[in-house]
Amino acid sequence: MVKDDMAENGIAEKYKMKKKKIYDGAVLGLSIYEGMIEGRNVKREIIEHRGAAAMLAFDEDGKVILVRQNRFPHGDVLEIPAGTLERGEDPKECAFRELKEETGYRAKTMTHMITYYPSIGYNTEAIHCYMASGLEIASPSPDDDEIITTVKMDFEELFNMIKAGKIQDSKTICAVLLYATSN
Repeated sequence: MVKDDMAENGIAEKYKMKKKKIYDGAVLGLSIYEGMIEGRNVKREIIEHRGAAAMLAFDEDGKVILVRQNRFPHGDVLEIPAGTLERGEDPKECAFRELKEETGYRAKTMTHMITYYPSIGYNTEAIHCYMASGLEIASPSPDDDEIITTVKMDFEELFNMIKAGKIQDSKTICAVLLYATSN
């Protein structure tokens, strides 16, 4: 069910890896790859994930739009809006869709900030971070299993929460620190 990025990108073929699918779920898959890398026999357990888009968005008053939701097993988490790419979906389109679904805001523009791998070495997930601008109020439409509260916060307060270790979500930390060092 999960898009196999390693196969589609030719990575398994490049390294002449044999793949054994262990699990194929709605959100992620797990495969064992065996083969040669730089002349050595290796075995890798790889979580396969389609990737996600995350949005750093500011409202008309300059407040950051955040969401608070339960991220089992970690409990309630305060984070920037984000969501998993649908099969074949462009990351920017995912960003527009997820911002509206989770917060009820529509953005006129999404500007790419960075793409990074949050768990490099055993996970194919890439997170595409965007700056959302030109926000207009709409109606949120979260997934049935999402219980989300929208929170607005001054950027400086959010930045200080990150420095104090109160925000532990990697996409939020990455987008906020990148923004802080770029502006």
